[in-house]
Amino acid sequence: MQKSALVIGTGPAGLMAAEALARKGHSVTIAEAKPSPGRKFLMAGKSGLNITKDEPQDSFARSVSPAGPLAPMLARFGPVQATGFAEALGQSVFTGSSGRVFPKAMKASPLLRAWMARLDGLGVVLKTRWRWVGWDKGETLFDTPQGRVTLEPDVTILALGGASWARLGSDGLWTGALQEAGATVTPFQGTNVGFNVAWSAHMTAHFGTPVKSVRLTAGGPTTLGEFIVSRSGIEGSGIYALSSALRTGAPLKIDLMPDWSTDKITRSIARPRGKTNLTNHLRKVLKLPPVKLALLRECAHPLPENPRTLANIIKSLPLPIAGPRPMDEAISTAGGLSWDSLTPELMLKARPGVFCAGEMLDWEAPTGGYLITACLATGLWAGEHAAGWHK
Repeated sequence: MQKSALVIGTGPAGLMAAEALARKGHSVTIAEAKPSPGRKFLMAGKSGLNITKDEPQDSFARSVSPAGPLAPMLARFGPVQATGFAEALGQSVFTGSSGRVFPKAMKASPLLRAWMARLDGLGVVLKTRWRWVGWDKGETLFDTPQGRVTLEPDVTILALGGASWARLGSDGLWTGALQEAGATVTPFQGTNVGFNVAWSAHMTAHFGTPVKSVRLTAGGPTTLGEFIVSRSGIEGSGIYALSSALRTGAPLKIDLMPDWSTDKITRSIARPRGKTNLTNHLRKVLKLPPVKLALLRECAHPLPENPRTLANIIKSLPLPIAGPRPMDEAISTAGGLSWDSLTPELMLKARPGVFCAGEMLDWEAPTGGYLITACLATGLWAGEHAAGWHK
C-alpha cells in the first residue's frame, strides 16, 4: 500500500523534500499558506538567483553555522549537486568571478516552473491557501478557503521558513505549535541584514551608492567585498557576511583601500599638495571616489594632517552602527527549532514521524549561494529519511 506524505511549505527545502518522498514511492501532498508556491524563493532571485558557490566542499561547509549538524547534509548535497540540480531542470548556469553560480536566465521563475512541472509529473499534489494551525492528537489541522481540513499522513515534513519577509510566508508563527508539542525554539534574530547608521546631512547625496572594493572587519571576522550606503544605514553582501558578528556588538572597521599598503598610502598622501585642500588631494593621489571620501569625512572628521595617521584611518575606518534593521527586512534569520529537539535524521523527538527542514532550523549562512544550497540539502536529508521511516 502506498504511504501518504505531507509537506508543509513550498520553499526550496519543502519542494526538495516532496521530490525525495515522491521518488521513493510516497503519495505526496504539499500544503502552502499563500496563493502560489515559492514566493520567497522568487523574491530571492529577483536580482539574480545565486544557486550555490563554486568552492571546495570543506570550505563551503565552514561558511554555514553550526557546521556540525549540517556537515553530513552538505556532504550529501553540496555545490556540485546544487549545480547539477539546476541543470537537470533545464537551467544552464555560469560561475561569476567571485565563484557564485547563477542560472543564465538569472531569475528563479523558470527554475521554479520547471520544478513544479517535474513534481506534478511525479504525482505530487499542491494545495494552496492551506494554513497549518497545529495538531489535534494524530490529525494535522489546516485553515482553508473551504474551512477546517484535517489530514492524517503517514509521515510529515515541516518546511515553514524563518521569521523574515512575513508577507511572502516566512512569518515564524509556527513556533507556538511546536513549543506546545514539546520542542524548543531558539528566539529568531535577523541575519543577512542591514544595520542602522545615524548619518549626518552631507551623506544624503550618497544614498543608494555602492562602496566597492573594501575590506570589512567585525572583531575577528573579515571579508572582501562591497556594501551600499542607504538612507537608514548600510546593507549589501559585504555587510551581510558579517551580520552575525555585528549583531552581537562587534565593532565595524573598513579598509577603504585593501590593495594598497599603509606605507604606499602614506607616501602618496605626503606628496606636495600646494594650495589644494586635503579632500581634493586625497581624491587626486589616492583616486578615492566621492562616496569613500564622504565616509572619511563622516567617520573621521576632522581629518588629521599627518600622512601616517591618516593612512592608518583609511586602512581601518571605524563606522559606528546602531543595531540591525528590523528582522522582517532580513534576508534570513538565525534561531529557530533547536537541534536538541531533533534526531540526526531531522525528526522531531516530540512527534515521531514529523521531520523538519530549511530555515526553520536553528542555523545561519551568508548570502552567496550558501543559503539556498543548505536549504536544499536539509530538504533532501529530511525527505530521504522520512521516506524510510516506519511507525
